[in-house]
Amino acid sequence: MAFSRIFRLAERLPAGHLSRRVYTSICSVGEQSLNLQPTPRVHQAPNLIIQKPLHTPPLETQQAENSQDADRICKILSKSTDSTTTVSTLLDKSSIELTPSLTEQVLKKLSNAGALAFSVFKHAEKQKNFKHTTSTYNTLIDSLGKIKQFKLVWSLVDEMKHKKLLSKDTFALISRRYARARKVKDAIAAFERMEEYGFKMEVNDFNRLLDTLSKSRNVGDAQKVFDRMKKKRFEPDVKSYTILLEGWGQEMNLLRVNEVYGEMKDEGFEPDVVTYGIIINAHCKGKKYDEAIRLFNEMEMRSVKPSPHIFCSLINGLGSERKLNQALEFFERSKSSGFPLEAPTYNALVGAYCWSQRVEDAFKVVEEMRLKGIGPNARTYDVILHHLIRMQRTKEAYDVYQKMSCEPTVSTYEIMVRMFCNKERLDMAVKIWDEMKGRGVLPGMHMFSSLITALCNENKLDEACEYFNEMLDVGIKAPGHMFSRLKQALLDEGRKDKVAELAVKMDRLRKTQLLG
Repeated sequence: MAFSRIFRLAERLPAGHLSRRVYTSICSVGEQSLNLQPTPRVHQAPNLIIQKPLHTPPLETQQAENSQDADRICKILSKSTDSTTTVSTLLDKSSIELTPSLTEQVLKKLSNAGALAFSVFKHAEKQKNFKHTTSTYNTLIDSLGKIKQFKLVWSLVDEMKHKKLLSKDTFALISRRYARARKVKDAIAAFERMEEYGFKMEVNDFNRLLDTLSKSRNVGDAQKVFDRMKKKRFEPDVKSYTILLEGWGQEMNLLRVNEVYGEMKDEGFEPDVVTYGIIINAHCKGKKYDEAIRLFNEMEMRSVKPSPHIFCSLINGLGSERKLNQALEFFERSKSSGFPLEAPTYNALVGAYCWSQRVEDAFKVVEEMRLKGIGPNARTYDVILHHLIRMQRTKEAYDVYQKMSCEPTVSTYEIMVRMFCNKERLDMAVKIWDEMKGRGVLPGMHMFSSLITALCNENKLDEACEYFNEMLDVGIKAPGHMFSRLKQALLDEGRKDKVAELAVKMDRLRKTQLLG
Protein backbone atom coordinates (compact mmCIF):
# COMPACT_ATOMS: atom_id res chain seq x y z
CA MET A 1 0.00 0.00 0.00
CA ALA A 2 1.26 3.47 -0.78
CA PHE A 3 0.98 4.88 2.70
CA SER A 4 1.43 8.50 1.69
CA ARG A 5 -1.67 8.34 -0.50
CA ILE A 6 -3.79 7.76 2.59
CA PHE A 7 -2.52 10.97 4.03
CA ARG A 8 -2.87 13.02 0.86
CA LEU A 9 -6.25 11.65 -0.13
CA ALA A 10 -7.73 10.38 3.09
CA GLU A 11 -11.30 11.35 2.33
CA ARG A 12 -11.11 9.22 -0.83
CA LEU A 13 -9.18 6.40 0.79
CA PRO A 14 -9.32 3.26 -1.39
CA ALA A 15 -10.25 0.38 0.83
CA GLY A 16 -8.12 -2.05 -1.14
CA HIS A 17 -5.03 0.02 -0.63
CA LEU A 18 -4.89 -1.41 2.87
CA SER A 19 -4.10 -5.10 3.00
CA ARG A 20 -6.90 -7.37 4.10
CA ARG A 21 -4.84 -8.19 7.19
CA VAL A 22 -4.67 -4.52 8.09
CA TYR A 23 -8.35 -3.83 7.48
CA THR A 24 -9.26 -6.88 9.51
CA SER A 25 -7.07 -5.75 12.41
CA ILE A 26 -8.67 -2.33 12.28
CA CYS A 27 -12.31 -3.12 12.32
CA SER A 28 -13.35 -6.67 11.55
CA VAL A 29 -15.84 -8.44 13.76
CA GLY A 30 -16.36 -12.14 14.14
CA GLU A 31 -19.33 -13.99 12.75
CA GLN A 32 -20.72 -14.37 16.27
CA SER A 33 -20.94 -10.63 16.80
CA LEU A 34 -24.17 -10.53 14.81
CA ASN A 35 -25.67 -13.56 16.53
CA LEU A 36 -28.45 -12.21 18.69
CA GLN A 37 -29.28 -15.59 20.26
CA PRO A 38 -26.16 -16.70 22.16
CA THR A 39 -26.12 -20.39 23.04
CA PRO A 40 -26.00 -21.09 26.77
CA ARG A 41 -22.77 -22.84 27.68
CA VAL A 42 -21.19 -23.94 30.92
CA HIS A 43 -17.40 -23.87 31.24
CA GLN A 44 -15.39 -25.38 34.06
CA ALA A 45 -11.99 -24.28 35.37
CA PRO A 46 -10.35 -25.83 38.44
CA ASN A 47 -13.04 -25.80 41.18
CA LEU A 48 -14.89 -23.12 39.22
CA ILE A 49 -18.04 -23.23 37.11
CA ILE A 50 -18.66 -20.22 34.90
CA GLN A 51 -21.97 -19.99 33.11
CA LYS A 52 -22.44 -17.87 30.01
CA PRO A 53 -25.50 -15.61 30.26
CA LEU A 54 -28.64 -17.13 28.81
CA HIS A 55 -29.86 -13.87 27.38
CA THR A 56 -28.27 -10.74 25.99
CA PRO A 57 -28.64 -7.92 28.55
CA PRO A 58 -31.43 -5.54 27.57
CA LEU A 59 -30.34 -2.45 25.59
CA GLU A 60 -32.14 0.53 24.21
CA THR A 61 -33.32 -0.46 20.73
CA GLN A 62 -31.54 2.36 18.94
CA GLN A 63 -28.29 1.73 20.76
CA ALA A 64 -28.42 -1.98 19.92
CA GLU A 65 -29.17 -1.27 16.25
CA ASN A 66 -26.32 1.24 16.07
CA SER A 67 -23.93 -1.29 17.56
CA GLN A 68 -24.94 -3.92 15.00
CA ASP A 69 -24.71 -1.46 12.11
CA ALA A 70 -21.28 -0.26 13.30
CA ASP A 71 -20.09 -3.87 13.30
CA ARG A 72 -21.53 -4.41 9.82
CA ILE A 73 -19.79 -1.33 8.46
CA CYS A 74 -16.44 -2.42 9.87
CA LYS A 75 -16.96 -5.90 8.47
CA ILE A 76 -17.71 -4.52 5.00
CA LEU A 77 -14.55 -2.43 5.08
CA SER A 78 -12.45 -5.36 6.24
CA LYS A 79 -13.55 -7.75 3.49
CA SER A 80 -12.84 -5.50 0.52
CA THR A 81 -9.81 -6.54 -1.53
CA ASP A 82 -10.52 -4.43 -4.62
CA SER A 83 -7.85 -1.71 -4.80
CA THR A 84 -10.09 0.52 -6.94
CA THR A 85 -12.97 0.61 -4.47
CA THR A 86 -13.14 3.64 -2.20
CA VAL A 87 -14.48 3.75 1.31
CA SER A 88 -17.36 5.89 0.06
CA THR A 89 -18.30 3.29 -2.54
CA LEU A 90 -18.26 0.50 0.03
CA LEU A 91 -20.39 2.46 2.48
CA ASP A 92 -22.85 3.48 -0.23
CA LYS A 93 -23.31 -0.17 -1.18
CA SER A 94 -23.96 -1.13 2.43
CA SER A 95 -27.39 0.56 2.37
CA ILE A 96 -26.84 1.58 5.99
CA GLU A 97 -27.99 5.10 6.75
CA LEU A 98 -25.37 6.95 8.70
CA THR A 99 -26.63 8.94 11.66
CA PRO A 100 -24.44 11.01 13.98
CA SER A 101 -24.73 8.45 16.80
CA LEU A 102 -23.87 5.55 14.44
CA THR A 103 -20.96 7.50 12.96
CA GLU A 104 -19.66 8.17 16.46
CA GLN A 105 -19.70 4.43 17.24
CA VAL A 106 -17.84 3.60 14.02
CA LEU A 107 -15.24 6.28 14.74
CA LYS A 108 -14.73 4.87 18.24
CA LYS A 109 -14.09 1.43 16.74
CA LEU A 110 -11.47 3.05 14.52
CA SER A 111 -9.92 5.04 17.36
CA ASN A 112 -6.49 3.51 16.74
CA ALA A 113 -6.69 4.01 12.96
CA GLY A 114 -6.96 7.76 12.52
CA ALA A 115 -6.52 7.83 8.73
CA LEU A 116 -9.41 5.45 8.15
CA ALA A 117 -11.56 7.19 10.77
CA PHE A 118 -11.03 10.45 8.89
CA SER A 119 -12.20 8.80 5.64
CA VAL A 120 -15.42 7.60 7.27
CA PHE A 121 -15.96 11.04 8.83
CA LYS A 122 -15.58 12.76 5.44
CA HIS A 123 -17.94 10.28 3.78
CA ALA A 124 -20.59 10.82 6.44
CA GLU A 125 -20.69 14.59 6.04
CA LYS A 126 -21.46 14.17 2.33
CA GLN A 127 -24.69 12.30 3.06
CA LYS A 128 -27.99 14.07 2.57
CA ASN A 129 -29.25 15.91 5.66
CA PHE A 130 -26.30 14.64 7.71
CA LYS A 131 -24.74 17.02 10.21
CA HIS A 132 -21.79 16.20 12.41
CA THR A 133 -22.15 16.82 16.13
CA THR A 134 -19.72 17.93 18.80
CA SER A 135 -19.36 14.25 19.77
CA THR A 136 -18.43 13.04 16.27
CA TYR A 137 -15.88 15.82 15.90
CA ASN A 138 -14.39 15.14 19.32
CA THR A 139 -14.18 11.39 18.66
CA LEU A 140 -12.31 12.00 15.42
CA ILE A 141 -10.02 14.59 17.02
CA ASP A 142 -9.07 12.12 19.75
CA SER A 143 -8.27 9.48 17.11
CA LEU A 144 -6.19 11.88 15.01
CA GLY A 145 -4.36 13.07 18.11
CA LYS A 146 -3.16 9.52 18.71
CA ILE A 147 -1.25 9.62 15.41
CA LYS A 148 -0.13 13.23 16.04
CA GLN A 149 -2.07 14.77 13.16
CA PHE A 150 -2.31 18.07 15.04
CA LYS A 151 -2.39 20.32 11.97
CA LEU A 152 -5.60 18.64 10.85
CA VAL A 153 -6.91 18.66 14.41
CA TRP A 154 -6.72 22.46 14.58
CA SER A 155 -8.41 22.81 11.19
CA LEU A 156 -11.28 20.73 12.59
CA VAL A 157 -11.41 23.04 15.62
CA ASP A 158 -11.89 25.97 13.22
CA GLU A 159 -14.71 24.05 11.51
CA MET A 160 -16.37 23.41 14.85
CA LYS A 161 -16.16 27.08 15.76
CA HIS A 162 -17.78 28.03 12.46
CA LYS A 163 -20.58 25.52 13.08
CA LYS A 164 -20.94 26.56 16.75
CA LEU A 165 -20.05 23.02 17.89
CA LEU A 166 -16.91 23.84 19.83
CA SER A 167 -16.74 22.87 23.51
CA LYS A 168 -14.19 22.99 26.29
CA ASP A 169 -14.00 19.20 26.06
CA THR A 170 -12.43 19.60 22.62
CA PHE A 171 -9.47 21.49 24.04
CA ALA A 172 -9.13 18.99 26.87
CA LEU A 173 -8.86 16.15 24.32
CA ILE A 174 -6.24 17.98 22.30
CA SER A 175 -4.25 18.86 25.40
CA ARG A 176 -4.32 15.24 26.55
CA ARG A 177 -2.97 14.01 23.22
CA TYR A 178 -0.17 16.58 23.28
CA ALA A 179 0.68 15.62 26.86
CA ARG A 180 0.82 11.92 26.05
CA ALA A 181 3.11 12.73 23.14
CA ARG A 182 5.41 14.49 25.65
CA LYS A 183 4.64 17.87 24.06
CA VAL A 184 4.04 19.61 27.36
CA LYS A 185 4.33 23.19 26.07
CA ASP A 186 1.80 22.42 23.34
CA ALA A 187 -0.51 20.78 25.87
CA ILE A 188 -0.51 23.92 28.00
CA ALA A 189 -0.88 26.17 24.95
CA ALA A 190 -3.88 24.13 23.73
CA PHE A 191 -5.71 24.84 26.97
CA GLU A 192 -4.83 28.51 26.89
CA ARG A 193 -6.11 28.80 23.31
CA MET A 194 -9.61 28.31 24.69
CA GLU A 195 -9.65 32.04 25.33
CA GLU A 196 -8.82 32.73 21.68
CA TYR A 197 -11.96 30.81 20.75
CA GLY A 198 -14.20 32.75 23.12
CA PHE A 199 -14.17 30.58 26.25
CA LYS A 200 -13.44 31.92 29.70
CA MET A 201 -10.86 29.99 31.72
CA GLU A 202 -12.20 28.99 35.14
CA VAL A 203 -10.81 27.02 38.06
CA ASN A 204 -12.31 23.79 36.69
CA ASP A 205 -10.38 24.31 33.45
CA PHE A 206 -7.10 24.82 35.29
CA ASN A 207 -7.80 21.70 37.33
CA ARG A 208 -8.42 19.80 34.12
CA LEU A 209 -5.06 20.97 32.76
CA LEU A 210 -3.33 19.85 35.96
CA ASP A 211 -5.10 16.49 35.73
CA THR A 212 -4.13 16.08 32.07
CA LEU A 213 -0.46 16.72 32.79
CA SER A 214 -0.40 14.60 35.95
CA LYS A 215 -2.03 11.57 34.35
CA SER A 216 0.38 11.66 31.42
CA ARG A 217 3.36 11.30 33.78
CA ASN A 218 4.16 15.02 33.67
CA VAL A 219 3.29 15.87 37.27
CA GLY A 220 6.44 17.96 37.61
CA ASP A 221 5.16 20.22 34.84
CA ALA A 222 1.71 20.25 36.44
CA GLN A 223 3.33 21.44 39.67
CA LYS A 224 5.13 24.23 37.78
CA VAL A 225 1.86 25.34 36.15
CA PHE A 226 0.18 25.31 39.57
CA ASP A 227 2.95 27.32 41.24
CA ARG A 228 3.04 29.84 38.40
CA MET A 229 -0.68 30.40 38.07
CA LYS A 230 -2.07 30.06 41.60
CA LYS A 231 -3.28 33.32 43.11
CA LYS A 232 -2.52 35.05 39.79
CA ARG A 233 -4.79 33.41 37.24
CA PHE A 234 -6.92 31.19 39.46
CA GLU A 235 -7.68 30.41 43.08
CA PRO A 236 -6.88 26.74 43.76
CA ASP A 237 -9.48 24.61 45.47
CA VAL A 238 -9.25 21.26 47.25
CA LYS A 239 -9.48 19.45 43.89
CA SER A 240 -6.40 21.32 42.63
CA TYR A 241 -4.38 19.90 45.51
CA THR A 242 -5.79 16.39 45.26
CA ILE A 243 -4.83 16.25 41.58
CA LEU A 244 -1.22 17.07 42.45
CA LEU A 245 -1.29 14.60 45.34
CA GLU A 246 -2.44 11.87 42.98
CA GLY A 247 0.23 12.77 40.40
CA TRP A 248 3.07 12.67 42.91
CA GLY A 249 1.57 9.50 44.38
CA GLN A 250 1.69 7.81 40.99
CA GLU A 251 5.37 8.72 40.83
CA MET A 252 5.76 7.25 44.35
CA ASN A 253 7.35 10.52 45.47
CA LEU A 254 6.11 10.56 49.06
CA LEU A 255 8.25 13.59 49.91
CA ARG A 256 6.34 15.72 47.40
CA VAL A 257 3.04 14.13 48.46
CA ASN A 258 3.65 15.25 52.02
CA GLU A 259 4.77 18.74 50.89
CA VAL A 260 1.60 19.29 48.85
CA TYR A 261 -0.53 17.83 51.63
CA GLY A 262 1.03 20.22 54.12
CA GLU A 263 0.53 23.22 51.83
CA MET A 264 -3.10 22.22 51.30
CA LYS A 265 -3.76 22.19 55.04
CA ASP A 266 -1.87 25.47 55.49
CA GLU A 267 -4.25 27.03 52.94
CA GLY A 268 -7.17 25.99 55.11
CA PHE A 269 -8.40 22.96 53.12
CA GLU A 270 -9.38 19.97 55.22
CA PRO A 271 -8.75 16.54 53.65
CA ASP A 272 -11.91 14.81 52.45
CA VAL A 273 -12.45 11.18 51.53
CA VAL A 274 -10.92 11.73 48.07
CA THR A 275 -7.80 13.29 49.56
CA TYR A 276 -7.41 10.47 52.07
CA GLY A 277 -7.93 7.91 49.33
CA ILE A 278 -5.16 9.40 47.21
CA ILE A 279 -2.69 9.69 50.10
CA ILE A 280 -3.41 6.16 51.36
CA ASN A 281 -2.98 4.79 47.84
CA ALA A 282 0.33 6.67 47.48
CA HIS A 283 1.66 5.13 50.69
CA CYS A 284 0.50 1.68 49.58
CA LYS A 285 2.37 2.12 46.28
CA GLY A 286 5.42 3.20 48.26
CA LYS A 287 5.03 0.10 50.47
CA LYS A 288 4.55 2.26 53.56
CA TYR A 289 1.66 0.18 54.86
CA ASP A 290 1.94 1.16 58.52
CA GLU A 291 1.52 4.81 57.53
CA ALA A 292 -1.33 3.92 55.17
CA ILE A 293 -3.16 2.15 57.98
CA ARG A 294 -2.44 5.07 60.36
CA LEU A 295 -4.03 7.45 57.83
CA PHE A 296 -7.01 5.09 57.52
CA ASN A 297 -7.50 5.15 61.30
CA GLU A 298 -7.09 8.93 61.38
CA MET A 299 -9.76 9.26 58.70
CA GLU A 300 -12.21 7.17 60.71
CA MET A 301 -11.46 9.17 63.87
CA ARG A 302 -12.34 12.33 61.94
CA SER A 303 -15.66 10.71 60.92
CA VAL A 304 -14.68 10.57 57.25
CA LYS A 305 -16.29 7.44 55.86
CA PRO A 306 -13.86 5.25 53.86
CA SER A 307 -14.82 4.72 50.23
CA PRO A 308 -14.65 1.41 48.32
CA HIS A 309 -11.59 2.80 46.51
CA ILE A 310 -9.71 3.11 49.82
CA PHE A 311 -10.48 -0.48 50.76
CA CYS A 312 -9.28 -1.57 47.29
CA SER A 313 -5.98 0.28 47.76
CA LEU A 314 -5.33 -1.40 51.10
CA ILE A 315 -6.40 -4.88 49.94
CA ASN A 316 -4.27 -4.57 46.80
CA GLY A 317 -1.26 -3.24 48.62
CA LEU A 318 -1.31 -5.61 51.57
CA GLY A 319 -2.09 -8.53 49.29
CA SER A 320 0.88 -7.79 47.02
CA GLU A 321 3.15 -7.96 50.09
CA ARG A 322 1.70 -11.37 51.04
CA LYS A 323 0.05 -9.79 54.09
CA LEU A 324 -3.03 -11.85 53.31
CA ASN A 325 -4.60 -11.81 56.77
CA GLN A 326 -4.55 -8.02 56.90
CA ALA A 327 -5.93 -7.83 53.36
CA LEU A 328 -8.76 -10.19 54.35
CA GLU A 329 -9.44 -8.04 57.42
CA PHE A 330 -9.95 -4.94 55.26
CA PHE A 331 -12.16 -6.92 52.87
CA GLU A 332 -14.39 -7.88 55.80
CA ARG A 333 -14.45 -4.26 56.95
CA SER A 334 -15.46 -3.18 53.45
CA LYS A 335 -18.43 -5.57 53.62
CA SER A 336 -19.69 -3.82 56.77
CA SER A 337 -18.91 -0.30 55.52
CA GLY A 338 -22.41 0.33 54.19
CA PHE A 339 -21.30 0.43 50.55
CA PRO A 340 -22.43 -2.39 48.25
CA LEU A 341 -19.54 -4.64 47.23
CA GLU A 342 -18.22 -3.88 43.75
CA ALA A 343 -16.16 -5.77 41.19
CA PRO A 344 -12.93 -3.78 41.89
CA THR A 345 -13.05 -4.77 45.59
CA TYR A 346 -13.52 -8.42 44.67
CA ASN A 347 -10.75 -8.14 42.08
CA ALA A 348 -8.42 -6.81 44.77
CA LEU A 349 -9.26 -9.85 46.90
CA VAL A 350 -8.64 -12.18 43.93
CA GLY A 351 -5.22 -10.58 43.52
CA ALA A 352 -4.44 -10.89 47.22
CA TYR A 353 -5.12 -14.65 47.13
CA CYS A 354 -3.05 -15.01 43.96
CA TRP A 355 -0.05 -13.19 45.45
CA SER A 356 -0.11 -15.78 48.24
CA GLN A 357 -0.38 -18.54 45.60
CA ARG A 358 -3.84 -19.55 46.79
CA VAL A 359 -5.32 -19.68 43.31
CA GLU A 360 -8.05 -22.12 44.28
CA ASP A 361 -9.36 -19.56 46.79
CA ALA A 362 -9.20 -16.93 44.06
CA PHE A 363 -11.44 -19.11 41.89
CA LYS A 364 -13.89 -19.42 44.79
CA VAL A 365 -14.07 -15.61 44.94
CA VAL A 366 -14.79 -15.52 41.22
CA GLU A 367 -17.65 -17.97 41.73
CA GLU A 368 -19.00 -15.83 44.57
CA MET A 369 -18.88 -12.79 42.26
CA ARG A 370 -20.91 -14.65 39.66
CA LEU A 371 -23.51 -15.82 42.17
CA LYS A 372 -23.95 -12.27 43.46
CA GLY A 373 -24.17 -10.82 39.96
CA ILE A 374 -21.12 -8.59 40.49
CA GLY A 375 -18.94 -10.07 37.77
CA PRO A 376 -16.50 -11.47 36.97
CA ASN A 377 -15.26 -8.93 34.43
CA ALA A 378 -12.26 -8.88 32.11
CA ARG A 379 -10.11 -7.27 34.81
CA THR A 380 -10.83 -10.25 37.11
CA TYR A 381 -9.45 -12.61 34.51
CA ASP A 382 -6.49 -10.35 33.74
CA VAL A 383 -5.47 -10.55 37.41
CA ILE A 384 -5.69 -14.36 37.45
CA LEU A 385 -3.89 -14.71 34.12
CA HIS A 386 -1.08 -12.44 35.26
CA HIS A 387 -0.46 -14.54 38.35
CA LEU A 388 -0.76 -17.93 36.63
CA ILE A 389 1.83 -16.77 34.10
CA ARG A 390 4.03 -15.42 36.89
CA MET A 391 3.86 -18.89 38.47
CA GLN A 392 4.76 -20.54 35.13
CA ARG A 393 1.34 -22.20 34.94
CA THR A 394 0.94 -21.48 31.24
CA LYS A 395 -1.47 -24.29 30.38
CA GLU A 396 -3.82 -23.28 33.19
CA ALA A 397 -3.66 -19.66 32.02
CA TYR A 398 -4.72 -20.67 28.52
CA ASP A 399 -7.49 -22.84 29.96
CA VAL A 400 -8.83 -19.89 31.99
CA TYR A 401 -8.61 -17.64 28.91
CA GLN A 402 -10.64 -20.11 26.85
CA LYS A 403 -13.35 -20.35 29.52
CA MET A 404 -13.84 -16.65 30.19
CA SER A 405 -17.48 -15.76 30.82
CA CYS A 406 -17.08 -12.22 29.44
CA GLU A 407 -15.47 -10.67 26.39
CA PRO A 408 -11.69 -10.26 26.67
CA THR A 409 -10.31 -6.74 26.37
CA VAL A 410 -7.19 -5.63 24.50
CA SER A 411 -5.35 -5.97 27.83
CA THR A 412 -6.35 -9.65 28.07
CA TYR A 413 -5.15 -10.33 24.54
CA GLU A 414 -1.90 -8.51 25.22
CA ILE A 415 -1.27 -10.70 28.29
CA MET A 416 -1.85 -13.87 26.28
CA VAL A 417 0.13 -12.84 23.20
CA ARG A 418 3.09 -11.80 25.37
CA MET A 419 2.89 -15.10 27.27
CA PHE A 420 3.10 -17.21 24.11
CA CYS A 421 5.81 -14.98 22.64
CA ASN A 422 7.91 -15.44 25.78
CA LYS A 423 7.31 -19.21 25.59
CA GLU A 424 8.39 -19.21 21.93
CA ARG A 425 4.96 -20.48 20.89
CA LEU A 426 4.44 -18.09 18.00
CA ASP A 427 1.78 -20.33 16.51
CA MET A 428 -0.37 -19.75 19.61
CA ALA A 429 0.49 -16.06 19.78
CA VAL A 430 -0.76 -15.64 16.20
CA LYS A 431 -3.85 -17.73 17.01
CA ILE A 432 -4.75 -15.38 19.88
CA TRP A 433 -3.98 -12.40 17.65
CA ASP A 434 -6.38 -13.64 14.99
CA GLU A 435 -9.09 -14.34 17.59
CA MET A 436 -8.70 -10.76 18.79
CA LYS A 437 -9.06 -9.33 15.31
CA GLY A 438 -12.05 -11.56 14.66
CA ARG A 439 -13.78 -9.84 17.58
CA GLY A 440 -13.02 -6.38 16.24
CA VAL A 441 -10.32 -5.43 18.76
CA LEU A 442 -7.45 -3.37 17.35
CA PRO A 443 -3.98 -4.17 18.74
CA GLY A 444 -1.92 -1.37 20.20
CA MET A 445 1.76 -0.52 19.91
CA HIS A 446 2.87 -2.80 22.76
CA MET A 447 1.18 -5.85 21.23
CA PHE A 448 2.77 -5.20 17.85
CA SER A 449 6.13 -4.77 19.56
CA SER A 450 5.86 -8.08 21.44
CA LEU A 451 4.91 -10.07 18.35
CA ILE A 452 7.38 -8.44 15.97
CA THR A 453 10.27 -8.82 18.43
CA ALA A 454 9.38 -12.50 18.96
CA LEU A 455 9.28 -13.07 15.19
CA CYS A 456 12.72 -11.48 14.89
CA ASN A 457 14.05 -13.75 17.63
CA GLU A 458 12.76 -16.74 15.66
CA ASN A 459 14.28 -15.31 12.45
CA LYS A 460 10.84 -15.13 10.81
CA LEU A 461 11.68 -11.82 9.21
CA ASP A 462 9.13 -11.83 6.39
CA GLU A 463 6.32 -12.21 8.90
CA ALA A 464 7.92 -9.60 11.16
CA CYS A 465 8.03 -7.14 8.26
CA GLU A 466 4.41 -7.89 7.41
CA TYR A 467 3.25 -7.02 10.94
CA PHE A 468 5.58 -4.01 11.00
CA ASN A 469 3.98 -2.69 7.81
CA GLU A 470 0.56 -3.38 9.26
CA MET A 471 1.40 -1.32 12.32
CA LEU A 472 2.55 1.62 10.21
CA ASP A 473 -0.49 1.32 7.95
CA VAL A 474 -2.86 1.99 10.83
CA GLY A 475 -0.79 5.00 11.86
CA ILE A 476 1.04 3.52 14.88
CA LYS A 477 4.62 4.73 15.13
CA ALA A 478 7.20 2.06 15.86
CA PRO A 479 9.14 2.31 19.16
CA GLY A 480 12.84 2.83 18.53
CA HIS A 481 14.05 -0.30 20.31
CA MET A 482 11.72 -2.53 18.31
CA PHE A 483 12.74 -1.06 14.94
CA SER A 484 16.41 -1.37 15.94
CA ARG A 485 15.87 -5.09 16.63
CA LEU A 486 14.13 -5.64 13.29
CA LYS A 487 16.70 -3.52 11.44
CA GLN A 488 19.63 -5.48 12.88
CA ALA A 489 18.00 -8.82 12.08
CA LEU A 490 17.46 -7.73 8.46
CA LEU A 491 21.01 -6.41 8.13
CA ASP A 492 22.36 -9.70 9.48
CA GLU A 493 20.57 -11.36 6.57
CA GLY A 494 21.99 -8.85 4.09
CA ARG A 495 18.60 -7.23 3.41
CA LYS A 496 19.68 -3.58 3.28
CA ASP A 497 17.01 -2.73 0.70
CA LYS A 498 14.24 -3.86 3.07
CA VAL A 499 15.68 -1.76 5.88
CA ALA A 500 15.75 1.29 3.59
CA GLU A 501 12.16 0.63 2.48
CA LEU A 502 10.88 0.44 6.07
CA ALA A 503 12.90 3.50 7.09
CA VAL A 504 11.34 5.55 4.29
CA LYS A 505 7.87 4.44 5.30
CA MET A 506 8.51 5.34 8.94
CA ASP A 507 9.77 8.76 7.86
CA ARG A 508 6.62 9.35 5.82
CA LEU A 509 4.46 8.46 8.80
CA ARG A 510 6.41 10.88 10.97
CA LYS A 511 6.32 13.81 8.53
CA THR A 512 3.11 13.50 6.53
CA GLN A 513 -0.05 15.33 7.57
CA LEU A 514 -3.57 14.37 6.58
CA LEU A 515 -5.38 17.01 4.58
CA GLY A 516 -8.73 18.34 5.78
